[in-house]
Amino acid sequence: MRGVDLSKAVDDTARAELRALWLEHLVLVFRDQPLTVDAFVDFAHLFGEPIQYPFVPGLAEHPMVIEVTKLPDETVNFGGIWHSDTTYLERPPMASTLVAREVPPFGGDTLFANQYAAFDALTPAMQEMILPLRGVSTSGLADVSKTREDRRSDAAGAGHDAPEEDYETVHPVVRTHPETGRRALYVNVAHTARFDGMTEDESQPLLQYLFGHQVRPEFSCRLHWDVGTIALWDNRCAMHNPINDYHGHRRVMHRITLAGDRPV
Repeated sequence: MRGVDLSKAVDDTARAELRALWLEHLVLVFRDQPLTVDAFVDFAHLFGEPIQYPFVPGLAEHPMVIEVTKLPDETVNFGGIWHSDTTYLERPPMASTLVAREVPPFGGDTLFANQYAAFDALTPAMQEMILPLRGVSTSGLADVSKTREDRRSDAAGAGHDAPEEDYETVHPVVRTHPETGRRALYVNVAHTARFDGMTEDESQPLLQYLFGHQVRPEFSCRLHWDVGTIALWDNRCAMHNPINDYHGHRRVMHRITLAGDRPV
């Protein structure tokens, strides 16, 4: 969005308009918003309640804000796989927001995928089959454990408390959005290990089909970041994937997650 200055107070009318646009489009992008950390926190409060991320310590002055950094000598980026944030929590975050502080000279874009569209595009027979299913989400999947474990080790080495056990919970494979009433696919390759009541081997054929289906190009869009770009996305109906294509360069983002409810 252009013509919006988030460093100034947002009145109730503008706030309602922004929320309506967000619920319609799933992702809001604001350009040219080099906000201070305090102002970024104020922006997050327009949409919900900031919460602490379980695996990465926040900034000393603002523990709800984490710094997501990839250094020039690192080859793995943070969360570099399709996912909805922390679905292994009983109450996963409603939304996440990032502001770009430093960007590489090329690459570092983020993909988003519309999970309303993904569900709607399934055949009626497939929709009927998956509606009763529940997915088991875990924080310990091997595909994402490297960045998570590295960050956890860094936190422990810096004297911060770090979780000692993996999180695991069960959520509907198709969730109903509490504000729009629309149905969205709610599995992801980063966290969904199996269907509740089934083994991983039994679950994999259908899960792999859904993982491929939900990120088809026609459901997706791509965001290019500039310094001062802010993105806010709805974790209840959108997935994201930060592309790891800028080796040898530094990228720094500030991130806030917003409290959510139990998926139904």
